[in-house]
Amino acid sequence: MLLLRRAVARAGVSLLRAGLGSPGRTCVSHSEPRARDGHGEEEEEEEGEEEEGCYQLYPGHIPTSPLQKALLAAGSAVMALYDPYRHDMVAVLGETTGCLALPSLRDKMKHHPEGYRILQERPRIRLSTLDMTRLRGLPDGTLGREYVRFLEDNKVSPDTRMPPKFVDDEELAYVIQRYREVHDMMHTLLGMPTNMLGEVVVKWFEAVQTGLPMCVLGAAFGPIHLSARKLQVLATELVPWAVRSGLNASCILNVYYEQRWEQSVESLREEIGIFPPPAIRV
Repeated sequence: MLLLRRAVARAGVSLLRAGLGSPGRTCVSHSEPRARDGHGEEEEEEEGEEEEGCYQLYPGHIPTSPLQKALLAAGSAVMALYDPYRHDMVAVLGETTGCLALPSLRDKMKHHPEGYRILQERPRIRLSTLDMTRLRGLPDGTLGREYVRFLEDNKVSPDTRMPPKFVDDEELAYVIQRYREVHDMMHTLLGMPTNMLGEVVVKWFEAVQTGLPMCVLGAAFGPIHLSARKLQVLATELVPWAVRSGLNASCILNVYYEQRWEQSVESLREEIGIFPPPAIRV
């Protein structure tokens, strides 16, 4: 496994050095044929020197070809399966395999009043945009108070969510950024901690909700890290509940969570369509 990790790492470095060009820029080549004078004979046109023009789709964007995306997806998948807490690899996997799911999620947002507002206003969930003191002062059971409790109990921060790099569309890049930033909100609404069992349960819910291949892989292969006892609980209780909730719930990206801090978690679950969590210690 160590040799595999080193091989993937070397391949990734080589790819980024050789194929991706300058970070944050997209390069377009323009070839102009040159004609030469002939003496009554047709002569083939020669390709002229390429003039390269580069432009940014969004800050930090790294343009990639389909082949490069496939290589990045394969390498990041191997690393993410080996170490599910490699959030950088999980992020790359999500971006390089979401070409079908992300447009679908964007379209769902565009056809929903609250989702459309989110796309227009582009809110961010970061420590710099959150009034943590106010949220801590909200009553127990409200979304804001329980969200902060989740962050503090699990020692996580919304600022650890990586910005997108490999999504070749500025609006879709925001969609996956929004998905990442509401991931902790899913933990809060589902009542799941950040241990391996909790993460797998959330991934099952998100896989049904979003269709992102990254979530499907996490849901399918995450359980290999669990004990036999936890696998039994997962299979008999938690996965059926997560799948039913994912199918029943409206799109999780169509909720303006920043404007729902004072709403109770129970009320928001009912509004979205998430069934109450099983009475099981995860």
